[in-house]
Amino acid sequence: MAGEAAAPAAGICVVDFGSQYTLLIARRLRELGVYSEVVGCAGDVAGALAGRAGVILSGGPASALAPGAPGLPPAVLASGLPVLGICYGMQLLARELGGELEACDSAGGYGRAEIEVAAAGGGLLDGLAAAGAKLAVWTSHGDRVARLPDGFAATAAGPSAPVMAMADPKRRLHGLQFHPEVAHTEQGMRMLERFAAEVCGADRGWTPARVAEQAAAAVRAQVGEQERVLLGLSGGVDSAVAAALLERALPGRLVCVLVDNGLLRENEAAEVKEAFADLGERLVVVDAAAEFMAALAGLDEPEAKRRAIGRTFIEVFEAEAARLGGIRFLAQGTIYPDVVESAGDGAGAAAKIKSHHNVGGLPARLGMELVEPLRLLFKDEVRRLGAELGLPAALLERHPFPGPGLAVRVPGEVTAARLETARRADSIFIAELRAAGWHQKVAQAFAVALPVDTVGVQGDGRTYAAAVALRAVVTDDFMTAAAAELPQELLARTATRICNEVPGVNRVLYDVTSKPPATVEWE
Repeated sequence: MAGEAAAPAAGICVVDFGSQYTLLIARRLRELGVYSEVVGCAGDVAGALAGRAGVILSGGPASALAPGAPGLPPAVLASGLPVLGICYGMQLLARELGGELEACDSAGGYGRAEIEVAAAGGGLLDGLAAAGAKLAVWTSHGDRVARLPDGFAATAAGPSAPVMAMADPKRRLHGLQFHPEVAHTEQGMRMLERFAAEVCGADRGWTPARVAEQAAAAVRAQVGEQERVLLGLSGGVDSAVAAALLERALPGRLVCVLVDNGLLRENEAAEVKEAFADLGERLVVVDAAAEFMAALAGLDEPEAKRRAIGRTFIEVFEAEAARLGGIRFLAQGTIYPDVVESAGDGAGAAAKIKSHHNVGGLPARLGMELVEPLRLLFKDEVRRLGAELGLPAALLERHPFPGPGLAVRVPGEVTAARLETARRADSIFIAELRAAGWHQKVAQAFAVALPVDTVGVQGDGRTYAAAVALRAVVTDDFMTAAAAELPQELLARTATRICNEVPGVNRVLYDVTSKPPATVEWE
């Protein structure tokens, strides 16, 4: 992938079979200081395993017994690396080595379950609990291992499967029928740590300082000694960290373009200009609100809106690059969840969630080579990298803001009036969160201008006006999230202010849905 940070040797490769938890596996390994990267089961698995210390096989939605279900890539066992199969991955490992599978004789194992730890057998559960002890785990499977391959021992059993964990320590092969990466699994992190550190001997030096060094080196190798780079600077955390990293890697050769597309938060363009004033003439502000509104006119389907915004962004960047002259590199603050949700990682098994304007929304003919130094990082890693690069905490603690801006917080057709509703309601919500001390307790918060009118009573008269939805979530990785349990007094005060201060609004709702099944944003 162009412009990525070079991956350190001896990390762990996660082979993805389409599980909703695959990114959590990679995320948990990085929490342990072990670099991890995901490769799709239909991708270049052999290439991804080169130089790695071990491999983890993810779960997946398919039944291993179904015709056409993804199989175990031959490169996994051919590599001779330690292997940990999780759920579907364990089933594939067992079958490939001569074991047998069968469908569960009930509804399967879904949700919380208790497993019973067997006597020590060289598995990942050894020493975590005494033989016969129970551990709470998180399960999601309809099939199970009916007969173990030769050389394996069952190290745990459960109500839905007689083999909930298996191990062949001589060949460094392990399997867990449950999900250690999910927080509900007791000792799950310890199991992953044992596999990474004790079985694989993986390098645990994945630190912000190392990330900065490797990412800067990768950028210099891609761009060369003379070329300049154009960065789309939104003022959000990702683009700000990308700017700081590129300035370190290519001092004096970075040009930042802030596109004032009319889709920004209240006063955002002015705040960004002030925050990056040190760039001087290398910070260019382009007023392109008219172009974006024209591109969005008549569109109400979310993916069509995102593609239109993506095309317009690139057109503006290309025009600015032509005006500046001689710039053939376009930098973006793309991060790993953007790539995965857009199914842009080549996994082949993951479902496309939505197009991010800087991933799935890019036109086929770009005209510039992409530089994406944060493409392999999660949001919290980006923040730690920003701190390492010396960015102020006030900037790094800002809530994420989508690349397509307020357009994704105005479901349906985007109009100037509905944009202003979303902008004003959002400003009030954020102000009330700050005043109540809740702003830094939530990971992201915003308002959505709904395409719904409702009956109300204002000024002793009947109204038929718009509704606004508020959303606030808590999360550490943005791959899963829970609705923040905000105080009722805070929500009531915010609703009162919005109805009183935002013209054309008479109702405020609060979104309590988790991710999954919802996403954080509404579109």
